Amino acid sequence: MKHLVNKEIIEKVPFMGDEVEVRKMSVSKVMELQSIVASAGKDEEGQLNLLRSVIRLAVIGSEEITDEEFNNFPLGELSALSEAIMTVSGLGASEGN
Repeated sequence: MKHLVNKEIIEKVPFMGDEVEVRKMSVSKVMELQSIVASAGKDEEGQLNLLRSVIRLAVIGSEEITDEEFNNFPLGELSALSEAIMTVSGLGASEGN
């Protein structure tokens, strides 16, 4: 099993009529995300920062996208992507369960 430490599992998920590659979050990434959630706040800006953080942690290539560029995506599409990331990482509800 030791040979699998740090191995990334990547799945393609739909986003805006295309696909993006999503990393399954490791335990350490989930812990990092929990810390971000705790400090996010309930206001709109805090929730947008949380959404961007989730995407940056998991979507390959998204760490290069600025906050201004994120603001050009439809909010519903970003929310759906965030939900898909959580499902891929085993944190969200999956269909049929």
